[in-house]
Amino acid sequence: MPRNRKGAHLTRLETEVMNVLWESGPATVQTVQQGLKRDLAYTTVQTVLNVLDRKGKVTRALKDRAYYYRPAVSRQKVARHAIKDLIDRLFGGSAESMVMNMVEARHITPDVLDRLNRKLKRKEGGGGDD
Repeated sequence: MPRNRKGAHLTRLETEVMNVLWESGPATVQTVQQGLKRDLAYTTVQTVLNVLDRKGKVTRALKDRAYYYRPAVSRQKVARHAIKDLIDRLFGGSAESMVMNMVEARHITPDVLDRLNRKLKRKEGGGGDD
């Protein structure tokens, strides 16, 4: 199987494993297994880490007879990719449609929209982040 599938989507379980690595830094299979919010067999975690390695999402290094895995991509990069994919698939590429859907479903309130608008205006004016 080709190793460099950087654009490949992450499954829910792969994302859970990545979250452990993003929070803990380099970790062994056992450390990742213990950091998960659900009980999974050691071999299952090992398989997921091997798949993530093939996808280019993690790197691994042998140290003291154990592989240590570390993220090869940032959480922000994965989030941007997932959000773009969601917008493309469900909203025809329209971020505005996604936001309107979130407003209509009350996931975003008018107060939050006002805060976001103020942040955008500051960024456009070179004012920096909050």
